Amino acid sequence: MRAFIKFNKGMMRLPIQWRLWLLLLVTANLIVPLLHLHRLEAQVVIGTLLISMMLMTGLTALTGFTHLLGLGHILWVPLLYWLWTRLGQIPPDEVFGIWIRALMILNALSLVIDVIDVARFVKGEREEVVKGLA
Repeated sequence: MRAFIKFNKGMMRLPIQWRLWLLLLVTANLIVPLLHLHRLEAQVVIGTLLISMMLMTGLTALTGFTHLLGLGHILWVPLLYWLWTRLGQIPPDEVFGIWIRALMILNALSLVIDVIDVARFVKGEREEVVKGLA
């Protein structure tokens, strides 16, 4: 429970631009899919986000609120591939199709940021990104 609290405190103490980015990701990966819950793709997106959040909470317990948290989105790689294989069945001019394509772009951009963060951790930047979360 402490790691969950620390993880959420860390997210809320990030600079405003990162909090806005996180809000956009949560909106795309949790809020919007609730409107399409009857679709398998939306269910998988929500499930993947929830598992990713659990993974990031576990990483917070192990290393603190560090750059290694980028590893928490590792499941977005197979998610994006799976969604890509389904694009032919999802019309691009419908609200659902627009959301899927926007989600894929946002999550792919997030993965680029995550790769940079994890690389920073591997190279030795292991201090907590947000201080004073204990």
